[in-house]
Amino acid sequence: MTESKPTRSLAGIAGIVAIATLISKLFGLVRQQAIAAAFGVGPAYGAYNFAYVIPSFLLILLGGINGPFHSAIVSVLAKRKQAEVAPIMEGITTLVGGILLLVTIGLVVFANPLMHLVAPGLYITADQATAQGIDAATFETLQQTRAIAVQQFRIMAPMAMLAGLIGIGFGALNAADQYWLPSISPLFSSVTMLVGLGGLALYLGDKIALPQYAALGGAVLAWSTLAGAVLQWLVQLPAQWKSGLGGLRLRFNFREPAVQEVIKIMGPATFSSGMMQINVWTDLFFASFIPNAAAAVSAMGYAGLLVLTPLGIISNAILVPLLPAFAKLAAPENWAELKVRIRQGLLTTAVTMLPVSALMMALAFPLSRVVYERYAFTVADSALTASVLVVYALGMFFYLARDVLVRVFYALEDGDTPFRISVVNIFLNALLDFFLVKPLGAPGLILATVTVNVVSMIAMLWMLNRRLGGLPLREWAVPLAGLTIASIASGFAAWGTLQASEHFLGREGPWLLLLQLCLSGLVGLGIFGLIAIQLRIPEVKQVSDRLRQRFLKQP
Repeated sequence: MTESKPTRSLAGIAGIVAIATLISKLFGLVRQQAIAAAFGVGPAYGAYNFAYVIPSFLLILLGGINGPFHSAIVSVLAKRKQAEVAPIMEGITTLVGGILLLVTIGLVVFANPLMHLVAPGLYITADQATAQGIDAATFETLQQTRAIAVQQFRIMAPMAMLAGLIGIGFGALNAADQYWLPSISPLFSSVTMLVGLGGLALYLGDKIALPQYAALGGAVLAWSTLAGAVLQWLVQLPAQWKSGLGGLRLRFNFREPAVQEVIKIMGPATFSSGMMQINVWTDLFFASFIPNAAAAVSAMGYAGLLVLTPLGIISNAILVPLLPAFAKLAAPENWAELKVRIRQGLLTTAVTMLPVSALMMALAFPLSRVVYERYAFTVADSALTASVLVVYALGMFFYLARDVLVRVFYALEDGDTPFRISVVNIFLNALLDFFLVKPLGAPGLILATVTVNVVSMIAMLWMLNRRLGGLPLREWAVPLAGLTIASIASGFAAWGTLQASEHFLGREGPWLLLLQLCLSGLVGLGIFGLIAIQLRIPEVKQVSDRLRQRFLKQP
């Protein structure tokens, strides 16, 4: 907003966002460890993964930082005077809140048919189970998983309305140059989950993982998730009021030009981002037909969290400061500088994501064991999670690079192009899921998603190349190739170090596993750093300088 305090530098914003997101992600990791220890890959958490599809879809889509609501609000309010903001915010909040209240009611009423749509494999009959060679115990687990999932879905339905309010509020805070609270907010959700699981552990003790208590465990997961969303919304209200960003007043100024501008961006952007989230549902749709569906989706959830921890930190650090910068360079006379910013976003993504991806692929099994393997979570669960993690890690760069390019389209006030690409990719993802789920199981579903992200990134680059009068793609390809080679070398170095340490020291014991993991990771990062520095890529220097300033306190 034009009358806010002096704008921070991109590096300053990235630092704030990175630290806040790091804290949130660490708490998220602890939360996931607690879930793994309590439920392993049993029906309580398996059902939660199905039940959480639509609530998380809405929370990420509408309430997530860098989501369409957040992006639309930032894109419009960043260009407005302070005095104009409150009426815009109250009008948008009134419109979105009313629509999402109706959505919430619909979710509660139609919970069972919606869950049937999400996970039809949980609704097979006894005769169908026999025909598919599913034994009685597995069939009973499927039925239990289905009942728990429907219960959890109804509990979490109000997150539909909360998601919209969270996304709008955090977008306004970012436009007002406030980044700490939006980035730290997922912490509150993790805290409520840990409190809920702590209470359940005190109540049940060692009985917590027994099948007869799975429904109670599932309810605690759902209520804790809902409480976290409520807290995320409540903590932003004082900051909004203090910054003059509007209150809880109902305002029906839906025809105001500024409100219409937000809707114009928000509508297509929501559908576009929604199409990407539909791919998540598609994966779970096919996962429900895997005989041990609860274990498969649980492994996907655990592996996804390991990937999203670094991905979320780096994503927010890159995308949050770049979005306002893209928006301010949207005019044709600024396109030369816009292209520089696009390169900066893509190359910074490569510098950070490619080595992390390589190390996760090389160290997937010990990483799964160190993070999750305790109490109800077994070695077999670690192996299943690691197999999914390898494929997840393969796509980290493409996921974030695609998001960088999506933000460029939003800055150009073009939500239609990402939407059209996403529609095509829904069908591509479903087709790949169909062919890959049977031979590869859960890893095949993730491989389909990775392929879709690659196609999306290439399509968006091609269209931006036409839209902006040409991008220096060949020039950008050279450093990208160099960073890819450096990352592959780092992955092999980490894997070799791990094999050598296991040969001489063994592979049992949590502290030994942690030592091996750290040693292998440091060797891999060292190899990447040595090669990357020789490439003389400006973004490598920027990232390394920032790390030295942050951690070594060097100027």
